[in-house]
Amino acid sequence: MAQLFLALLHYPVLNRTGNTIASAITNLDLHDLARSCRTYGVPGCYIVTPLKDQQALANRLTAHWIDGVGGKILPERREAIKLLRVVESLSSAVEDITLKGGEIPVLWATTAKNAKSALPHSRARDLLERLNRPALLLFGTGWGLAPEVFDIADAVLEPIPGINGYNHLPVRAAASIILDRLLSRSALPLSEREALAEGLK
Repeated sequence: MAQLFLALLHYPVLNRTGNTIASAITNLDLHDLARSCRTYGVPGCYIVTPLKDQQALANRLTAHWIDGVGGKILPERREAIKLLRVVESLSSAVEDITLKGGEIPVLWATTAKNAKSALPHSRARDLLERLNRPALLLFGTGWGLAPEVFDIADAVLEPIPGINGYNHLPVRAAASIILDRLLSRSALPLSEREALAEGLK
């Protein structure tokens, strides 16, 4: 299976009026995304912001858990936080992934809105099995990714519909659901799950 990376974009994203902005980093997003990535074997989670003060904030947080007291108290948290990479732009994340593996990643954008020709999660999982280069899953903060991100994306994943018309998941919850659909053993066909279970005995 191709490696799947994740990026949380704080720029360029939209505000409630549809203007492109740079949003603020939140402590909770960083912790929860790192833990989800560690759980599903994601090798790197990029935190994208061009704002120097926000970069410094994220770097202070990661330093506390990697090199500071936090990591000594909760080593399992350190293991997750080490997956975070603070970068100034999406292109910086793409460049870093390319340097690591020698291949430019496929870009998959996410949205809470219905998109034309959206890529179903099941199809995206199948593609991961056959891709010969990594994939980078893009999540937006604020009111979602700016149009320019969709313009360069190779595909847009289908939204998570919910069951009652309310569609406003926190980004860290949406990311966990999508990671589970793309990477979890529970998403495998029953015959493959049974074979894996037999192998673990």
